[in-house]
Amino acid sequence: MTLNLLIVDDDALVRAGLRAVLGSEPDFEVIGEAGDGKEAIDQAAELSPDLVLMDIRMPKMDGLEATRTIVESGGPRVLILTTFELDEYVYEAMRVGASGFMLKRSSPEDLVTAVRIAASGDSLVLPEAMRRMVEQYAESGAQSAQIRKDIARLTSREQDVLKHVAQGLSNVEIADQLFVSRETVKSHVTSILMKLDVRDRTQAVIAAYESGFVHAGPG
Repeated sequence: MTLNLLIVDDDALVRAGLRAVLGSEPDFEVIGEAGDGKEAIDQAAELSPDLVLMDIRMPKMDGLEATRTIVESGGPRVLILTTFELDEYVYEAMRVGASGFMLKRSSPEDLVTAVRIAASGDSLVLPEAMRRMVEQYAESGAQSAQIRKDIARLTSREQDVLKHVAQGLSNVEIADQLFVSRETVKSHVTSILMKLDVRDRTQAVIAAYESGFVHAGPG
């Protein structure tokens, strides 16, 4: 199965480099490029990629606003590309629907892995880095009372799964921890996303931290 990608960055050299790396994968196809957020929205609607690699700081319209628009329209998953590991704009992009972020200085191998993870939705991209970002920017209690009520309505097993997801574990790792099948974990994650009315496990993790269901810090 081919994974169709849209690359969004205002630097043509960066786009060319990403195209070279990703286009060399036999199951990846770069079907479009965009130089700003407005072009990204138009290309995402026209081309229907499976994943958008989105720069965060661009002219005309930045990656945050473009991500918000693409997600709200029911568009593809978005993987944010950033220079800085701790970036408030990147965190906000994940809050509004991005599936994760990747550092521009990452190796080609790590970039390819991140694209596969973001597209599959079975794990978090850079789970430890995301945890540090949550610790930096999450505001405990920032989520609405409704989210806290929704989390309280999760079954005890779904709450267990959400805690493991928040630790950055993949579906396979959670299955091993809870002694259940991967399909069972996947079913629980799907139910969690539906009950919390979030698009992705990344937003579920953010909701879990900001609601106070889990807390930033060691362990």
